[in-house]
Amino acid sequence: MTGTMIGRVAGLAALLLAGAAQADELVIAGRDGVYGDALAYAVEAYRTASPDTEIELLKLPYGSLYEKLVVSLRGGADAYDVIVVDDTWMPEFTANGWLKPVTADLSGVIPSLAALAKGKDGQAVAQPFVGNVEMFAYRADLFQAAGLSAPKSWSEVVKAAETLKAKDPNVAGVVFRGTKGNPIVTGFLPIFWAHGGEIVDGSGKAALASPAGVKALRQFLSLKAYAPTGVETYNATEVRDALEQGRAAMAIEVWPAWVPSLDDVAKSKVVGKVAIGPAPGETKGPAPMLGIWQVAIPSGAPNAEAAQKFLAFLGSVEMQKQLALRFGLPPTLAALYADKDLVAKYRWYPDQLKALEAGVSRPRIRQWPQVESILGDYLQLALVGQMGAEEALKKASADIDAALAK
Repeated sequence: MTGTMIGRVAGLAALLLAGAAQADELVIAGRDGVYGDALAYAVEAYRTASPDTEIELLKLPYGSLYEKLVVSLRGGADAYDVIVVDDTWMPEFTANGWLKPVTADLSGVIPSLAALAKGKDGQAVAQPFVGNVEMFAYRADLFQAAGLSAPKSWSEVVKAAETLKAKDPNVAGVVFRGTKGNPIVTGFLPIFWAHGGEIVDGSGKAALASPAGVKALRQFLSLKAYAPTGVETYNATEVRDALEQGRAAMAIEVWPAWVPSLDDVAKSKVVGKVAIGPAPGETKGPAPMLGIWQVAIPSGAPNAEAAQKFLAFLGSVEMQKQLALRFGLPPTLAALYADKDLVAKYRWYPDQLKALEAGVSRPRIRQWPQVESILGDYLQLALVGQMGAEEALKKASADIDAALAK
């Protein structure tokens, strides 16, 4: 850690911890992988600034983290002081009263993200930690050579895919994840929402098979004609490889963790040629999916006061900037998307902020994992031609209603 960084975090921690009479102890349940590495860095910075604080950090796989949290929170146990939470878990956690209100200042957090940190009473019960959002990618050089403007609607995406595929048969007009479950659902939803579709209506019933929903799915399915052969089995690796190797002109879905390699000369053949931005709109404006992570304090946390101080430290401008620079974690603070150091490293950050501001969350229902699995199965059946769009959405809606009733 640099001397400048130590000085900054020490100054912040001194303000946060002034007057502490005894050592704080924190147990943090977090993710593995890059999220875990980033949180470990923040923990070390906090220890440097507050050497009297004892911290135990658990770095757990996605499924294991969820299971351990639910068991602990459901039983009212006091195992953890700070927890890392996938946004899709928040409806369950807040409905059950498992989280304490947070005192950290969220005024600088992007409004669409801050809204997801609030419980039913409007009080913040979490702090956004990672500002993940789905984005759209296209080859600016190929669009310019073909005389095409950046697509503003999904209808224009289809037309551009047709034009570019005809111009060079060796380059797919578009690529997307066709694997059933989360991958295909994630790619489809920005199109579905842009058409005005609703997954669940105001009465709590599945509403997928509306005219808007059927039109959206037919449009999504039409993209297959311009996609690589075998797109039905494509996942993140295949999409990224198609973009990096110059085999696709557009991707309907990319995520912040995928994008930096496009400008990596050791991996990419299209350095500087891929434009990144919000998803296109249709009858409505852009509706990219939000996929954020939050940090929260369990209602039974034994060291809640110390946890509040750590959350404030973690959400500070300097720490959010360092986590972006060192680990690529997209910030949750709007001001950092104009930070000169970050924009120099991530040229697409100003457009990423637009995507975050327009971002849409998945339905705030505790059964979302089941709903996503059901929808993903039927979307792929439609993609491989075993069902028509309307039939697939009607059957998905029937199965989802059964899941929602449980």
